[in-house]
Amino acid sequence: MAVLKQNEEFDADSIQKKVIGIASDMVMHDSGFHFHTTKTQLLYAPSGCMTVTTSDMQFVLPPFRMLWIPANTVHRVNFRNIVAYRSVYFDESYSEKYMKAGLKVLHVNSLLKEIIERICFWEWLELDNDQTNLLKVFWDEMSQSPEEKLELKIPQDKRFKKLSEEWTLRDAMPPMLKDLAEKAGAVEKTISRIFKKETGLSYQEWRQQWRLQRSIELLVEGNSIGEVSHILDFSSDSAFIDFFKKQTGSTPLQYLMKNE
Repeated sequence: MAVLKQNEEFDADSIQKKVIGIASDMVMHDSGFHFHTTKTQLLYAPSGCMTVTTSDMQFVLPPFRMLWIPANTVHRVNFRNIVAYRSVYFDESYSEKYMKAGLKVLHVNSLLKEIIERICFWEWLELDNDQTNLLKVFWDEMSQSPEEKLELKIPQDKRFKKLSEEWTLRDAMPPMLKDLAEKAGAVEKTISRIFKKETGLSYQEWRQQWRLQRSIELLVEGNSIGEVSHILDFSSDSAFIDFFKKQTGSTPLQYLMKNE
């Protein structure tokens, strides 16, 4: 019962259990914006990569990152390739005993990965002693899991609403500033001022962070350095590698290997 089909409907709030795990292998998924009124959600994919958008933030979740989503947080989950989707829902009154409030990206170590996988295939029944004991280990590991910074603040100005949707869905890439000015019908100085005010970054810095998020997605999906470099309009493979190392402290290959 925990394994869902691609388009099967699911409402976590309607299930009166302390812990609910679901698993599904899906492709080309868009959940649309939604929220859970009584459940805190842990979102994770052991393979593939997900993009999660809230009202003003965007997160990328490769297999070594998970997202903790408090109840009543509006969010949307997107992915374009095959993803091993894993989600665990906790009654808010139960989870708040163990986790501080707030949306956060956390590192997934090998033990957490195995525990989450097991929880996602539990039957939706009352917890037995073995499950209760395993959850104690789970919460202990969660409390020690390092928080990661893979978020990107989304501008809210209405002039960028349509473009932001295309960028979120990966139907387009944020263009150079002069090209964006033409698309948005605003002068470059105005765009720069808006992005600095609403995201804390200049447009050029914001675009680079978008490209970093997208490059992680593409690498996790199995694209080569050359393919990623081409897709994201870098002048050469070495230019992309230098950019990635400057942003993360590792080359793309090192980044993937150290997070396996």
